[in-house]
Amino acid sequence: MTNICRPLSIKGTCISLGRITSHASHVPRLRRRWTTWTSSTHHPPRVAVLYQSIEAPIIDGTRKPKKPGGYQDSGADIAYNLSKCDDVEVICPSQAPDPRKDDGWSFPDSEDGILDAIQKGATHLWANTIVFASHPLQTSPRLEKHQGRIRVIGQGPLVVEKYDNKEYVNDLLRNMGGFTMPRAWSVRPGLNFTSDLVDLKYPVVAKPVRGRGSYGVKVCYNLDELISHSRPLLDESPALMIEQFLMGDEATVTVMPPTVGVNDYWSLPIVTRFNHLAGIAPYNGVVAVMANSRAVPTSEELPEHSEVRRECERAARVLGVTAPIRIDVRRLEDAPNSKFAMFDVNMKPNMTGPGRPGRDDQASLTLMAASALGWDYRELLKQILGTSSTLRSLRSLRPKEFN
Repeated sequence: MTNICRPLSIKGTCISLGRITSHASHVPRLRRRWTTWTSSTHHPPRVAVLYQSIEAPIIDGTRKPKKPGGYQDSGADIAYNLSKCDDVEVICPSQAPDPRKDDGWSFPDSEDGILDAIQKGATHLWANTIVFASHPLQTSPRLEKHQGRIRVIGQGPLVVEKYDNKEYVNDLLRNMGGFTMPRAWSVRPGLNFTSDLVDLKYPVVAKPVRGRGSYGVKVCYNLDELISHSRPLLDESPALMIEQFLMGDEATVTVMPPTVGVNDYWSLPIVTRFNHLAGIAPYNGVVAVMANSRAVPTSEELPEHSEVRRECERAARVLGVTAPIRIDVRRLEDAPNSKFAMFDVNMKPNMTGPGRPGRDDQASLTLMAASALGWDYRELLKQILGTSSTLRSLRSLRPKEFN
């Protein structure tokens, strides 16, 4: 039985970022992919959003921290806004979820939760969750009969498990060559900070190899600060990363994967970031990104912006991702013409957005970038919907290995 949700009617909740008319000349002409998927049935896609109900396993001695609520806030934003689109149907656990609440809009990402979404009529699963090699999307035998027809918006679980290790991804890109990256060192238990890291030039950034947001990320200005910050983190994780502190302006680049009519990876306009706390961009749950970030219009884009966007597109191509990723970049030096270096590849960009009551300031960095193309939140979601892959295809994906 199809269970299409009909949100409770709340007046005054339809909010979007204003459209900006300037368009980057390199942006591909896009058409919505699902028009070709449904030509024989004439049915719009039926989307069910998944949230994180499963604790991530310990991988390489580290468990990635779970976000409180399991991304139900952004899941509700996604489902609510898609439900307002004429050419998309949204499947929810209940038929009349409340826009003022996060729960009731998305399904748990357990095997039973996924099957419940499919049994209620979903043709598309939006994996707004953390996936890994043992996740039901990858391993459930009960999903095998559906894997040829069910489409998933997200990354392959085997790919994510490997690429969520930030040290692995950064080392992979360094090994490939042609990418601007900060210098980096590994810290593991038993390392003697004084003798083994004598070539460090402070300040440096210390952070977990598997993290979420800005958790555990700190600028350290001397050896004592580094030791004080690192030792508690080593109690939680067997490995840390130390990176050269990039002194200049910070920005972020969202890269979109290929889709019908667009055969290559391409980036949304760059978003610049400011008002850092102790040298680090604060987690969006603490400071809304609309308060410390802005999209760079085409008229203001500098050669260094264009150069790092091309590098980010190439990184996405190397990694072979199947959904949008966001790459954080920063100038090497605090100088106007300094090059940008990539320092953090985010496999699951935050996807919050306005529309529900009280969510006016919840635009994500990706939405801010999309607004510079004239897209509002709903248009961005529909474009991302067009990047979906069959479950069978996602299950077959493997991460890039070192040569």
